[in-house]
Amino acid sequence: MSSNNINDDSDQETFEFKDNQPEVEPEAEIVEIEKPAFEDGNENAPLASSYKNWFLEYASYVILDRAVPALNDGLKPVQRRIMHSLKELDDGRYNKVANVVGHSMRYHPHGDSSIYSAMVGMGQRNLLIDTQGNWGNTLTGDGAAAARYIEARLSSFAREVVFNPKTTNWQASYDGRNKEPLHLPAKFPLLLAEGCEGIAVGLACKFLPHNFNEIIQASIAYLRDEAFELYPDFETGGIMDVSNYNDGIRGGRILVRSIFETRSKYQLVITEIPFGTTTSSLIDSILLANTKGKVKIKKIEDNTAEKAEILVTLPTGADTAATIDALYVFSDCQTSISPNACVIENDQPIFIGISDILRRATDSIRDLLKLELEIKLGELEEKWHFDSLERIFIEERIYHRIEECETWESVIEEIHIGLDPFKDQLKREVTDEDVARLTEIRIKRISKYNSFKATEVLKNTEKEIRATKRNLKNLTGFSITYLEGLMEKFGKGRERKTRIESFETIKATEVALPTEKLYVNREDGFIGTNLKKDEFIGECTQLDDIICFCGDGTFRVSRVADKVYMGQDIVHVAVWKKGDEETIYDLVYRDGPRGDSFVKRFIISGVTRDKTYNLTKGNKSSKVHYFRANPDGSTRPIIVRLTQTCSARIKEFEFDLGELAVKGRGSNGNRITKYAIKVVRALFDTEMKRR
Repeated sequence: MSSNNINDDSDQETFEFKDNQPEVEPEAEIVEIEKPAFEDGNENAPLASSYKNWFLEYASYVILDRAVPALNDGLKPVQRRIMHSLKELDDGRYNKVANVVGHSMRYHPHGDSSIYSAMVGMGQRNLLIDTQGNWGNTLTGDGAAAARYIEARLSSFAREVVFNPKTTNWQASYDGRNKEPLHLPAKFPLLLAEGCEGIAVGLACKFLPHNFNEIIQASIAYLRDEAFELYPDFETGGIMDVSNYNDGIRGGRILVRSIFETRSKYQLVITEIPFGTTTSSLIDSILLANTKGKVKIKKIEDNTAEKAEILVTLPTGADTAATIDALYVFSDCQTSISPNACVIENDQPIFIGISDILRRATDSIRDLLKLELEIKLGELEEKWHFDSLERIFIEERIYHRIEECETWESVIEEIHIGLDPFKDQLKREVTDEDVARLTEIRIKRISKYNSFKATEVLKNTEKEIRATKRNLKNLTGFSITYLEGLMEKFGKGRERKTRIESFETIKATEVALPTEKLYVNREDGFIGTNLKKDEFIGECTQLDDIICFCGDGTFRVSRVADKVYMGQDIVHVAVWKKGDEETIYDLVYRDGPRGDSFVKRFIISGVTRDKTYNLTKGNKSSKVHYFRANPDGSTRPIIVRLTQTCSARIKEFEFDLGELAVKGRGSNGNRITKYAIKVVRALFDTEMKRR
């Protein structure tokens, strides 16, 4: 069973509507539609009222009775019914899951598949249910065996923490034939330990599992009025960044990564995987990334058994660190999980944080412990009262007074008369029910009555009464002791498995492999990876942006594609990185068809993809005389050669671009000449040509 299904109820359904309310057309709109005369007065139409109310009733049912857990005990209805059924069937031995599912259907109005699915999810978390047989593998994603082949019983933790019929409120089952718990009196924040996920009508919930011992430690800190922090912990391990957890409220997010070990120069081992994935799904995502050319993998093997072990063999020359970063970006080796803490309180869905849920759960534990102590105190006082009555009744031989009584009323009266001198030794009035119980004492017990032993029993009862009253007086301390006992008894082997760290953001463009070849058709203005008959530019990645400068002084940035139009007469093409302020561009252009020529140096720090920008003054028929990109920021002098027909005395001159200030792409630049230019070349290029 995949770990993606957190306490999943397979009967979930999803409907979308605005503001979490059913979309019901107003009556005014309904009246405008042509109808037969008998349909006037829509409220009285045979099915109108039914359709108007049914959807709202269905939505309420799915939210309250199926998909969202209750704040009181942290369980969905199907989980609560499973636990109740396991308790009813509990005799210490394992029960066939099929039998438990069938028993649960006495209380659950849905089919066996939803009960079986929810029960498998609970069993895989190994907290409330003790399992036997093949219950699946959360690491590999293998499903559990059929219900008739696997067995289950309540765990010792569940027996101690979840049930107490004396503090349970009951309700009739869906068909009225049986009684089931309204909520289970759970003395532990089950919701935070188990986790939960559900989709209802118009809302959803997603709780991530937290560490058992850390939950108890946080509850103790709250009872001591100390600060606490609580973060998720997953059975699959991994490392986790919780900087945006947002206390589990919607809008928060955590990142979970696989853990890699370097076994050799070209072999990596994945030993822990992110929550919500399996080794199978993780391998599939890596193979898909390899197929798309985003990572290079030579071979991958799955040796997972009790622990995850995925061997990733890299090709010769591969960089292991770069490959790990690429796997984080392009595969499920890193996953993003968005929690959504939604619970049912007083038949209403509410959104509260994990910390508030822990506080309320801890308050509930303290209240339940108080109620149990009060019940225990009442039972102890009742025991002391009757034991005292019994001692007086036997030691003072009051039973002799009823030997000659002929009616039941006279028996009761005689015993009351016999007890009157000793009533000041008791703590409450003696009732007829007390007297009736005295008459039920057998002669054998009276004959073997031991006064000394009876006195010891009374002293022990008084001792227990005093201890119970002390616990009630110091309820917070008693609650802390109770929680510490749970951690000592059940916390071993439940240490944190997921490490908490802060991640540095890995940009996909920085780790993507250059697996694509870029071509350009300068004349027609196209670039792309499928233009293999045209000019080869170089290698690039699928995520790269390409910048193109055209002969009319415009430029454009676009994503790498098979074929994309960039503009006529391309003069320069290159891979462009957002925020690049190191590359300095040199440009000489003519303004309009016969205008002056200008020169400028500029940088391009940010643009909107697929938008055309103009580097000239914007006049039509402007022309680029010279363009050069300088990735290292350096520059070179240029030679400007004018046309022979112009009236300038000097037809050729040098110009040092280094004297110009570097500005933004929107600057007009400095005028270099008012005469017509024939050609502009870099000084270095001119000298090389002469040689």
